[in-house]
Amino acid sequence: MLQGMLILLVLSAITIPTHGGPEENEGVKYADRCEACKILATELQGRLTETGRSHDVIELGYSVDDVKPKKRTEYRRSELRLLESMENVCERILQYNIHKERKDSTRFAKGMSQTFQTLHGLVDKGVKVDLGIPYELWDKPSAEITQMKTQCETLIEGYEDVIEKWYFEKQDQKPLIEYLCVDHVLKNKNHECLYEKLGDTKNNEKEANAKEEL
Repeated sequence: MLQGMLILLVLSAITIPTHGGPEENEGVKYADRCEACKILATELQGRLTETGRSHDVIELGYSVDDVKPKKRTEYRRSELRLLESMENVCERILQYNIHKERKDSTRFAKGMSQTFQTLHGLVDKGVKVDLGIPYELWDKPSAEITQMKTQCETLIEGYEDVIEKWYFEKQDQKPLIEYLCVDHVLKNKNHECLYEKLGDTKNNEKEANAKEEL
């Protein structure tokens, strides 16, 4: 009886898709422009932080007779670093999951959601849980995540020159998320989602305690 109540409680956080009807009726809520820009800026800034640790010096240019010296530049200030950082950056979004227990932009986050952690825990205990989809598909990227990857690629294509200008001229003045999202992608539009973060320590402890009780 208790297990049945727990399953119902957990499933209340999940809407099983039905055929037909708008996306909201199917339990799908795609990222808006603010959320997509926030994740892109976060991931690209993270990738740049990773590649920026290198102190390598690279040589640029080409000389037929090898007499004319090639231009030497620091890798962390080079165009090559930017190109390598931007390459496949949208693929990193596939590491995200939907955390439907949250209602703001923090619903997009890496790691397994609290809901699915509970569901996997029930399955491990031998409880039969039917979500209407095969168990092996539980952890596959959701429609929202695959759509956000597409949104990311569209933003990269449309604002590549903006990102380049920030990289070469503005990165010492303001963070990428501010220059790209506030000043350009969301200019004169609502950008509150950029400042949404996971709850404070007390709220996180409450979530952890609730999970342990389940």
